[in-house]
Amino acid sequence: MATQNTSMSALASQICNQIALIFSKPTGPHPPPLDLMVAELTNIATQNGRVFLYGVGREGLMLKALCMRLAHLGLSAHFVFDMTTPPISASDLLIASAGPGGFSTVDAICSVARSHGARVLLLTAQPESGSCVKHASVVGYVAAQTMADDGGEEEREKSRPLMPMGSVYEGAMFVLFEMVVYKLGEVLGQSPETVRSRHTNLE
Repeated sequence: MATQNTSMSALASQICNQIALIFSKPTGPHPPPLDLMVAELTNIATQNGRVFLYGVGREGLMLKALCMRLAHLGLSAHFVFDMTTPPISASDLLIASAGPGGFSTVDAICSVARSHGARVLLLTAQPESGSCVKHASVVGYVAAQTMADDGGEEEREKSRPLMPMGSVYEGAMFVLFEMVVYKLGEVLGQSPETVRSRHTNLE
């Protein structure tokens, strides 16, 4: 049992270290994504604007988790396509993710948000070449590997990656969002008790 636990701990450490390395990479000319997200969300909170979030697949799941925590922090947060999502307006912020640079749905939603005057914060691992960038007000560069750059079939057959496909990017999103929630809670003066009081009791 001790050996099994050591092996599990070692594997977990390797995965966590791989994600941590992402945040030591330079992001210039784009600001660090943590600073960018905290600044944008602080600005929306002080102006009583709303936050909309959207991503596809596992990226979308990470953004849904962030949406929940933003609601706990007292922001009006909505995930695109939820039945209760209101119309977006010029006082609002859309946070969207396109790790590989572009998805047709993300492109379209970012375009609609901009057409209604909203700010668009785009998270991506391809800040220079992605199709979604043209719709962004600001770009958060998450310097992680996605399915767009995980090597060819021959390369993948030679070695089995610890985190396949886009998992590095998605894992980095989860860690980034935890940092954002921590820093934003500080900036907005939200005590742990207040944040906890906003959690649903219909469970």
